[in-house]
Amino acid sequence: MIRVVIADDQAMVRTGFSMIIDSQPDMEVVGEAADGVAAVDLARRLRPDVVLLDIRMPRMDGLEALRLLAGKDVADPIKVVVVTTFDLDEYVHTALSTGACGFLLKDSGPALLVEAVRAAVSGDAMISPSITVRLLKHLSPPARAHDDAGLSPRELDVVKLIARGLTNAEIAEHLFIAVGAVKTHLGSVHMKLGARNRVEIAAWAWEHRLVD
Repeated sequence: MIRVVIADDQAMVRTGFSMIIDSQPDMEVVGEAADGVAAVDLARRLRPDVVLLDIRMPRMDGLEALRLLAGKDVADPIKVVVVTTFDLDEYVHTALSTGACGFLLKDSGPALLVEAVRAAVSGDAMISPSITVRLLKHLSPPARAHDDAGLSPRELDVVKLIARGLTNAEIAEHLFIAVGAVKTHLGSVHMKLGARNRVEIAAWAWEHRLVD
């Protein structure tokens, strides 16, 4: 079973998310928290597979809770998907650079919520499709000199398609290669870029103007 903790200061939101997660045959909600401090304590104690974390919460906001659970200095990070009403660029930038495995808007719908949990567990990441391209463009600093980080031409092809939000299966179809080959290229990309997930790969692609 995929064990999930939900952290949101609104009881109705927690109830709704719980119903969605618990309706899946291979998922269960193991805990709920109404503020950031409780979320960190609960996640550290229960060690769930995924934490669904709101940003604006009392006592400690979700971004600080994210840093404590999944930041670069955390020895054994927990996978966190940020689920919020606010798609402000600074929130997204902070969440993704801090280690979030996904960024969803609360109105994304049940299917995307479940898909985001599954993606986090499998080592992938999901951003609400409605904001992916806009947010990554806005995350990008001024154009950098081209730096391929030692990636091969095929690996660069894979990176560009990841930045456009394609799944492994879609990338395989687009490049006329096997899904297994995509996974092999991805493993090499992760190592060469030092990226922990697809979100960081996509951000790197946009920062280096590999896509427009």
